[in-house]
Amino acid sequence: MSTAVNPDTGDGFDAPTPSDAYADAPALRREMHEVMELGAIREGRRDGVVTAPPAPDAAAADRVFLLRRAALMDRMAVDDPGPGARGAAARAAFELAQFDRQHPQMTAGPHGPCSIEFDPSQRPYVRQEYAAWIAAGRPGA
Repeated sequence: MSTAVNPDTGDGFDAPTPSDAYADAPALRREMHEVMELGAIREGRRDGVVTAPPAPDAAAADRVFLLRRAALMDRMAVDDPGPGARGAAARAAFELAQFDRQHPQMTAGPHGPCSIEFDPSQRPYVRQEYAAWIAAGRPGA
């Protein structure tokens, strides 16, 4: 008998549920603004007004952006599980997992991005990594 998996609730995955992973996350509106600002800085479109200094390592800064964007998209998909939001969350989660496969030293949770634990969705992987990032004091933010 197999366990049903649901990326919206976290059921069937060995990862934090959305409510656990995002318990200490900023309000959605604030996080949207900060992620958009980080994206603009990353693409060289503006100097930025994010209060924290940029990470000294470009790969670390990229990972923080990808992690926060994936977590934001996941949170939005949990709140509104329509196909558009779920698709955006899945794409952002895939991009983070793809980055982490190339930089395994940057992952923090017990299961890597290639783990069978996250098949067929990488969204629980995002939650695992976001919770670990918050627990570590938001390094690179």
